[in-house]
Amino acid sequence: MMLFLLLLPALIMFVMSLYKNDKAKRILSFTSFAILLPMIKLFLLPKPYHIWGDYLIADGLNTYILLVSSIVGIGVTLALLTLDKHVKVSPNAYRRFYRFFAIFWIGLMFSILSNNMGIYWIGLELATLSTVYMIKTNHSSSAHKEAWNYMIVGAIAISLVLFGIILIYASAKPILGEDAMSFNLLLAHAKDIKSPFLFEIGFAIVSVGMFVKMGFFPMNLWLANIERASFYPVAALFSGILESAVIVGFFRFSKIAMEVNYDHLFIFIFTYTLLTIFIVSFLIFRAKDFMRLFSLSGIEHMALIALFWVSGGTFAALLHFGAHAFLKPALFLSTGVLESNGKYKIAGALKGYKGKKGTMFWFLVSLFLLAIISLPPSPMFFSELYGFGAMIAIAKKSDHLLAMIGAILFLLILLSVIFYRFVAIYQSMKYEGEKNEKRVYPSELFSLVIFALSLMALLLPITFDYLKGIS
Repeated sequence: MMLFLLLLPALIMFVMSLYKNDKAKRILSFTSFAILLPMIKLFLLPKPYHIWGDYLIADGLNTYILLVSSIVGIGVTLALLTLDKHVKVSPNAYRRFYRFFAIFWIGLMFSILSNNMGIYWIGLELATLSTVYMIKTNHSSSAHKEAWNYMIVGAIAISLVLFGIILIYASAKPILGEDAMSFNLLLAHAKDIKSPFLFEIGFAIVSVGMFVKMGFFPMNLWLANIERASFYPVAALFSGILESAVIVGFFRFSKIAMEVNYDHLFIFIFTYTLLTIFIVSFLIFRAKDFMRLFSLSGIEHMALIALFWVSGGTFAALLHFGAHAFLKPALFLSTGVLESNGKYKIAGALKGYKGKKGTMFWFLVSLFLLAIISLPPSPMFFSELYGFGAMIAIAKKSDHLLAMIGAILFLLILLSVIFYRFVAIYQSMKYEGEKNEKRVYPSELFSLVIFALSLMALLLPITFDYLKGIS
């Protein structure tokens, strides 16, 4: 019954997208609110909750990620109501977006709730393929080109994940048999795996596949190119929801890898994420427009989440994840408004908004820009504080405390480069350039208010307690 309730809103959305009606756009937008209702019910149920035997299981981790993703979905579909006020989009493109958004959401739920590596991969593949068609809702040559690029890169990444899963399954099959596909059983018997080297190779390949899908080294630019070519709501889905399905897989696989050989896991992830942040920090410094700036910043934050997670900072990683999931879509959707009177115009972008709606808009965008660089009281300020604290705590248990402190200082220097770039861009948006009269629409403002309230909710003591409970 619970599985049916979870799938029902997406099925209704898919059916409604087939009707060629002028009112369908509004109906489809408010249909997305129905996605939140079963998520709240699932969130409140005792955990673990078996949705479909041992194949789909809800626990504290995945219900938190799904709840965050459903809120992001509502914000994105609200902003879609006025997309045609900013860019050229046909009614058929609207319907196509929702059609594939429904398929995307079904794949997302299966991958996030899955307790089976095979089902996780199928859900991730379904979500990946559906986003290809959402990119193509922008009928431009650049969007069609990037859709094919995404198909190729996505195929490479998902193939790496599949090959890694096969190796992990092979390493655990002698002790678990056919049940070696289960995440929970793999975690429970990780120390009994007879071929830890085979598992570690499989985990490394799975991780590289997931990292490629999130724009990590060595493929840092493909994600920014795709999000630049897509409509703003599609880019918001990439950053706020699709990456959720990828990172939850990393969380599941890395928990098992911690039990197999924690030192090997930490060295591999630490090196990979540090290299990614090093490259991305200088790409951000050279960013010339909003979409690339926010896309590259998202890669940096996903790298920090992975780093905090393997450092034992589960609370920091989950808090950072929630903040990223709300902030980045809010900034992408704000870009749709900021660039309405001409793309790539950073100077003076926040000038020219009048009235209560205009004042609230530039205030919220300013808030999001300052929050994304971790200025207090942003949730990212606390997550980075706890995350770096976890890294030092884990180093104190070894003989590498000085090396860790040096690495953290190097990481802070890289983050300072990003901080400087964002502050410079904010000053240019606020104080430089010509002042042209601009307009913001109620649905867009309502979407940003939802994200702002969600960010505030992350700072509540009850949220902190819940996230610490997961860890």
